[in-house]
Amino acid sequence: MKELSSLKIGIIGLGYVGLPLAVAFSKKYQTLGFDINEERIKALSQSHDSTLEVSSEELKQASNLSFSSDITDLAQCNFYIITVPTPIDEYKQPDLTPLVKASETIAQVLNKNDIIVYESTVYPGATEEVCIPVVEKNSGLVFNQDFFAGYSPERINPGDKQHRLETILKVTSGSTPEIADFVDQVYASIITAGTHKASSIKVAEAAKVIENTQRDVNIALINELAVIFSKLGIDTEEVLKAAGTKWNFLPFRPGLVGGHCIGVDPYYLTHKAQQLNYHPQVILSGRRINDDMGHFVVKRLIKAMIEKRIHIVDAKVLIMGFTFKENCPDVRNTRVIDIVEELHDYSAHVDVYDPWADKAIVQKEYGLTLASPNDNDYDAIIIAVGHDQFKQQSIEDIRKFGKEKAVIFDLKYLFDQADTDLRL
Repeated sequence: MKELSSLKIGIIGLGYVGLPLAVAFSKKYQTLGFDINEERIKALSQSHDSTLEVSSEELKQASNLSFSSDITDLAQCNFYIITVPTPIDEYKQPDLTPLVKASETIAQVLNKNDIIVYESTVYPGATEEVCIPVVEKNSGLVFNQDFFAGYSPERINPGDKQHRLETILKVTSGSTPEIADFVDQVYASIITAGTHKASSIKVAEAAKVIENTQRDVNIALINELAVIFSKLGIDTEEVLKAAGTKWNFLPFRPGLVGGHCIGVDPYYLTHKAQQLNYHPQVILSGRRINDDMGHFVVKRLIKAMIEKRIHIVDAKVLIMGFTFKENCPDVRNTRVIDIVEELHDYSAHVDVYDPWADKAIVQKEYGLTLASPNDNDYDAIIIAVGHDQFKQQSIEDIRKFGKEKAVIFDLKYLFDQADTDLRL
């Protein structure tokens, strides 16, 4: 068994999860941050993090942390942590390609007694059924004899400056009881909130994937209630506030459900369930409801525009916010795009304004050019993301972007019901 003092940690994947992890570990151990994106490595080497999860000052102070896109540099490590994305494909099936490629990469530099820990969200069994065979095949080493594995699911919340890596309790696991103890010790050395050692890798994988599945289902219920209350002509937030006076009522709110976690993880669990010949009903029903919210928003908007005698064809619509959540530049799997595309189907002209999103990334990933809004220019305005910049504006500030009869649709409850035309 290794000694903690002998650890040389390699983090594979330097996104929202990997970079904060690399910085945290570098405070105790020699740490290498590895990513195949050379531009990302160059920026980090210059102490700039485009995700805004780590400050320039933190990067400058990380003296035990180096960055590389050269695979040979990984050979110096003996404890590897994989934090690459695990997306879904166009058919909403798990895409394990990044995870497989990362496993192949480590296999090329793996030595005897090294440990690989996976943090990427997967379905229960994926680490040992998919990843480990790839490592064995490409390294020539034998699992649990020559090398070992663990799983410690990430719990990073992008944009959240209160709940940070070190202050969120960490689930750990290992491929043998001894390795489980060691992996737990490694993480416990940097996580001030403590750790929870699961009995197996599969249990840890399952724990992660249901965290976001539970949130997805709960939000789907509230979204469905919002649809019902809309038909009843009553305000959803008023209902939720009234119900929230009961001590055990859960404070969920309706909205668009995107991002790389909540909008994706349930499909990993349902994929595995279907492999086992079980067709999940509640989980997939929730996914359908949440995936349909963009359509619901546009349907309500058009009805309100028609009532004001505003023609949707050639109408100008301003969408405020494009990232998948507030105060975060991440646009992965943003469901705001559903609103944009549906409005385009109705031949409306759409401007998207977001002070957090990277214009180049939005253009590359979605083919959209982010705009700056003009005064008195829009027939409708949709507040889609609750950025602090929008919260600091008054309803008069918002209305000045619109024409006299413009419809204001507040998806994020930033303003009182009386100050807007529509709310979810």
